[in-house]
Amino acid sequence: METEDQTDGFEVRTYFVRGRNALLARADFGELYVDYYLHQGQYGYHHAPEHDGMLKEALAALALHCASRPWNEAWAWTIHFRQPLLNLFVTGDNRRGIIVGQIFTENVKDDGRNLFCADLVREREDTRRSAVEFEGLEPFAIVEEYYRQSEQRPARYFRHGAEDFVMISAQPGCDMEWFNSLDDNKVHAIDETETLGLLEQRVYRWRCGCSQERMFSILAPIMRTDPAGLFGDEAVIRMSCPRCGAIHLITREALEAYVAESTRA
Repeated sequence: METEDQTDGFEVRTYFVRGRNALLARADFGELYVDYYLHQGQYGYHHAPEHDGMLKEALAALALHCASRPWNEAWAWTIHFRQPLLNLFVTGDNRRGIIVGQIFTENVKDDGRNLFCADLVREREDTRRSAVEFEGLEPFAIVEEYYRQSEQRPARYFRHGAEDFVMISAQPGCDMEWFNSLDDNKVHAIDETETLGLLEQRVYRWRCGCSQERMFSILAPIMRTDPAGLFGDEAVIRMSCPRCGAIHLITREALEAYVAESTRA
């Protein structure tokens, strides 16, 4: 994974809560959300307001989670809801400093349960997947349930402002009585009531990295076996990136050239 230029983006700060043995991650997500809406406007799609809020919360939850994890990790979360029937997909890459996500409301299969799937990729290691069932519609609470069931330590999310969120995760030897007593008001005053030691400042931005070349690589196997089924009578098809929703126009001529070139290689 290549490191990208980090001259723009929003900052996530992590702190050690001294005397409590807890890790605190905090960020204002206003800039991320602006980029998210600009992306929608660029490609001409909009999500229902109630679904939009769920995705924004999931993006914030993932960014705070990523910032509290080692630099060599990339994460992808899929949150499947039965009612309403939809999938949220969010992914973050620490080395590239990117966060991106998408909502799926069409062709979503109802498998009979709400399911949270977390995929972890570390450099030069196989992907690791964890899956837990959950109740409710709030991504913050769902991720907390994931921590309870799959991670080795609990974590909690708090609202410090309209777009300013905090995640606190217990570390070995954590003061669990204090941890469990936290609420939004206590976290709002935590700078005055606790001693915080700054650990890191990481920068993330809304970015996918999808390209026409990547779309070609996805479509190439279908083009080799069923070009008529892929294009029909059309010379151009529209393909939506499954990570961010960006629209890519794929011409039959260009895809045929890509397949021919890759076959020669």
